[in-house]
Amino acid sequence: MNPLLQVREQGQQIWLDNLSRTLLNEGHLARFIAEDGVAGVTTNPAIFYKAISGGRYYEDDLAALKRQPISAEARYEALVIPDVQRACDLLLPLHRESKGNAGYVSLEVSPALADDADGTLEAGLRLKAAVARPNVLIKVPATAAGLKAIERLIGAGVSVNVTLMFSLAHVDAVAAAYVRGLERLHAGGGDVSAVMSVASLFLSRVDTLIDKQLDELGGKALDLRGKAAVATARLAYQRYRARFHGPDFAALQATGARPQIMLWASTGTKNPAYSDLLYVEPLIGPETVNTLPDATLDALRDHGKVGNTLEQDIDLAQAAMDGLAALSIDMTEVGEKLQADGLRQFEDAFAKLLELTAD
Repeated sequence: MNPLLQVREQGQQIWLDNLSRTLLNEGHLARFIAEDGVAGVTTNPAIFYKAISGGRYYEDDLAALKRQPISAEARYEALVIPDVQRACDLLLPLHRESKGNAGYVSLEVSPALADDADGTLEAGLRLKAAVARPNVLIKVPATAAGLKAIERLIGAGVSVNVTLMFSLAHVDAVAAAYVRGLERLHAGGGDVSAVMSVASLFLSRVDTLIDKQLDELGGKALDLRGKAAVATARLAYQRYRARFHGPDFAALQATGARPQIMLWASTGTKNPAYSDLLYVEPLIGPETVNTLPDATLDALRDHGKVGNTLEQDIDLAQAAMDGLAALSIDMTEVGEKLQADGLRQFEDAFAKLLELTAD
């Protein structure tokens, strides 16, 4: 059996971390959905920069938009919102069949708003209305301002993909914001069952940074290389289980509220010495999502080994985290650095996007 379909049988959704008109116009995304069980799509400014800068399907529309007296950002949105709508429409049957648990497409607010809660709220509401599909997720970074906006967006009935999470501290803060948003929505008479949220924990970048520190320390520290990210994800899932399947969430769940699903992001392996499925095979479990770039999707289809692995070796995961702490590696500080670095990367990609769409 196709390993991608075997993953689905384990209760995990595989999403594609890519979107372009090539994927849409040439039928690739439709085939991924039909043949591989791909259950969602994630995007970011870097993905859309690559799509627009290298995609012949955008040229005519971009030329026409440049003749209109609108901003570069408005032109960018005019290009990508139809792509998001088409992807939403392809996934809408799955979204309906799953009763809103699957079939989502993510669209990110401008990275320039990462420290602007009011601006993020306004942009999130505007983008949701512009896409006008029930299965769009508005993507918001887990910054301090982002957390405030997430609570308010959820409270307004907007489904959210929380991005740029790198630590257990981020996991806890994001889950708390989600619950506060649900409480706000329920108190206002809103339908909490119509809201979906995923919490995107970035993985490969964690190992890239930690491994560099371990290499500098040398000796026994080298035994921990390539272990920090998977350990973080496995412990995050334990917190998810305790939080959303425990007594604290029971009252909200009784009103129809959904748990905030953990999503594994940044799952393309960056170190060639590691398995190309390092961030896939050990992290398969129910009520989770793994969003894969094309190459990792192909690798999983080709030679993936599938099993319910996510809750294995939790003691070893904790031991790895304890070992890092003993070396004075503070994972919360690592998370803050990686989030700041990730924001800069998205800001740079967004700036390049706007150069493409400027007069």
